[in-house]
Amino acid sequence: MPAAGLGTRFLPATKATPKEMLPVVDKPAIQYVVEEAVTAGLSDVLMVTGRNKRPLEDHFDRNYELEQVLRDKGDAAKLARVEESSDLATMHYVRQGDPRGLGHAVLCAAPHVGDQPFAVLLGDDLIDPRDPLLARMIEVQEQYGGSVIALLEVDPDHIHLYGAAAARPTGDDDVVHVSDLVEKPSAEEAPSNLAIIGRYVLDPGVFEVLRKTRPGRGGEIQLTDALQALASDESLGGPVHGVVFKGRRYDTGDRGDYLRAIVRLACEREDLGPDFRAWLRSYVTEEM
Repeated sequence: MPAAGLGTRFLPATKATPKEMLPVVDKPAIQYVVEEAVTAGLSDVLMVTGRNKRPLEDHFDRNYELEQVLRDKGDAAKLARVEESSDLATMHYVRQGDPRGLGHAVLCAAPHVGDQPFAVLLGDDLIDPRDPLLARMIEVQEQYGGSVIALLEVDPDHIHLYGAAAARPTGDDDVVHVSDLVEKPSAEEAPSNLAIIGRYVLDPGVFEVLRKTRPGRGGEIQLTDALQALASDESLGGPVHGVVFKGRRYDTGDRGDYLRAIVRLACEREDLGPDFRAWLRSYVTEEM
C-alpha cells in the first residue's frame, strides 16, 4: 500500500497529519483499504511510507494505555473498535525516501514480496465491501496468470485524469485482455474510456521491468509504463488482464469527492444513517 504522498490537496489539514489518516466518518481512510485486503484473504500488509507518516504505524499498533482506560470503564464497544485496527493484519513498513512515483513505490516492496504475486492498493480509492473487487481480481490472476488491473468505464471527457487501457473481450463478461496502456491521455488520444483505478494484482516480474523503466510523465517512474511493457511482451511476466468494475467506489483523493464519500457512507450506516438522512433531507430542502 503506497502511502508516501504529501497530500497537498488537503492542506493545511495534512501539514502534520498524513492524508491516509483523515477520517471517513469515524475511521481513517487507510483502515478501509486494509480491511478490504484482509477480506480478500491477504493478511500480510506492507505500507510504503515517507516522512511524517508515523501516525500510520501508531494507528495499526496497540495502544495499551487507551485500552486499559476503556477496560477500566467497562466500555467494551469502544475497546473492541480500538483493538480492531491492531488485530486486522500483520503490518510492515518501508520508507520510500525519494518521492519518485508510484512505480518506484512498488519497487520498494520487492525485497518483502519476493517471487510471489502480490496486490497493490491505493488509499485514494475506497471500494464498497459489498462489491468484492480485489477478491475477483485474485480469482482472475489465478485463472489467467500474469497481472490484473482494475478498470472503470468513465466519461471520455474525464479519461485524461487516469491511465487508459486498450483491451479486447475474453470469455468472461467482466474480464478483458489488455494490449496497451496510456498514462493520462487526452480524449482524442485515449484508446478507450476504460480507466485504471487503484487496485492491481501483479506478477513479480514487474519488479525487473520497473528497474529498467525510465522516468516518464512528471519525471516519475510510472507503474503504468511498466504494465504497458508487460502487456506488450508477455515473456516479461505473463499477460495483463483487466477486471471491469461496475460496483461502488468512493474517491477520497479530491476534496469534493472526499466529502461525498463521507456523506454516502454515513447515510448507509445502520447506527448513523436514519438520523443523518433525515437531517440531510431537511438541510437540502432548506438550501433549495
